Amino acid sequence: MKLKLRRIALNERYTIGKLYVSGKYECDTLEDTVRDVDKSGKFDGGEKKVKGETAIPYGTYEVRMDIQSPRFSKSSSYRKCKGYLPRLMNVPSFDGVLIHIGNYPADTEGCILVGKNTKKGAVLQSTATFWPLYEKLKAAADKGDKIYIDIV
Repeated sequence: MKLKLRRIALNERYTIGKLYVSGKYECDTLEDTVRDVDKSGKFDGGEKKVKGETAIPYGTYEVRMDIQSPRFSKSSSYRKCKGYLPRLMNVPSFDGVLIHIGNYPADTEGCILVGKNTKKGAVLQSTATFWPLYEKLKAAADKGDKIYIDIV
């Protein structure tokens, strides 16, 4: 399964994008500030990661569904999946990058939030948006399909 996250609004405090699943628009996304300004996929040439305030570098990453998040494993919001959230693998300078529920830049901490961008600088209806996406990804993973996300 192929996901594509197309970043469309890069702001000094946040980044808004559109997420596509197998070529079809799925939802909007919210990330931290993009600091990979040359789109090289790494922080070089003076670019610097700011902990908890930086979007992951551009690139293609495997997404796995079989790693439990210690942070979210006991959260009532994720009781249904016991904290087994979509996790992006081998992201340069990052660890534990997830796709999860949240509304505002303070909720991201380097992760990708999903929802509807109906409020400037936020995604709303995140919980209602997350679960249908999760079910699609989980079904693909359960069939043994590899899942990848292209961030452009």
